[in-house]
Amino acid sequence: MSKMTASTPDAQLDLRGTPCPINFVRTKLRLEQMTPGALLEVWLDPGEPIEQVPDSLAMEGYSIEALEDCSSYFALLVRCPLASA
Repeated sequence: MSKMTASTPDAQLDLRGTPCPINFVRTKLRLEQMTPGALLEVWLDPGEPIEQVPDSLAMEGYSIEALEDCSSYFALLVRCPLASA
């Protein structure tokens, strides 16, 4: 994971203030609505959300492209798989 420099996200999801596991569920639902290969930027709070959501998404087969610390929140870039298994 690197700082965000590469791609412009196709969609953005602001989940600041959303507790676990609801933030993971909302992220996954949004990703399932997106086209294969699309990039989603998710804003997450520090602490449990940023510790849990990226790992949970990776275990579900999503590619974590970047993670940036924006002081009061984290911006996470997640890519939809090109083909569903």
